[in-house]
Amino acid sequence: MNIDSLIALTGGLPYFDLQAIAQLSGEPRHTLRVQLCRWAKLGKIVPLRRGMYALGTGYRRHSISPAALANRLISPSYLSFQWALGYYGLIPEMVITYTSATTRMPRTFQNEFGKFKYKHIKRDFFFGYQAVEIDHQQVQVAMPEKALLDFWHSEPGEWTEERMDSMRFQGFDMVSLKRLEEFAKRWDSPRLIRAVINWRVFVRMETKGVKVL
Repeated sequence: MNIDSLIALTGGLPYFDLQAIAQLSGEPRHTLRVQLCRWAKLGKIVPLRRGMYALGTGYRRHSISPAALANRLISPSYLSFQWALGYYGLIPEMVITYTSATTRMPRTFQNEFGKFKYKHIKRDFFFGYQAVEIDHQQVQVAMPEKALLDFWHSEPGEWTEERMDSMRFQGFDMVSLKRLEEFAKRWDSPRLIRAVINWRVFVRMETKGVKVL
């Protein structure tokens, strides 16, 4: 198989995996693995993670969105935690690492499109995400309220008003207090319930211009 055959098999899709190519081409996996390794060294394809690749620059017909790629590297998953907080403007910094929630094991990948980190959450807590358009592609991202709860849950310790102040939270109009409380109740976590109560106090003080001591 040559690179033109690979492009034809993938239909110009920005990324593909070894299993799909083996099924489509009918060639043995070990033969394909050697060929893919050779193409990677030549820059014709780009390794994304083990067994998953992207067509190299000049060969792919579509641009690659790192956010959309984050959904594909590990499935099921949705972008959340610090990345989503930055995306919604709830913290002042845009976060470079694409951090996602998944029901699978925690993993971290680094490739030429960015750093991708996956944190495990229980299946019962895998909710509260939505499809948003990023780089003209549909990407699964936590709702603002779920991004906060995912983040609070993943970081040990109490989320006091002082700790929230140290995070420089902002963009309070993005968060529905009603939805935040409803999501927290589904978690059945006293620590998160306390965090929501403190968030309500923190937001009230911030919007009135009262500095948290």
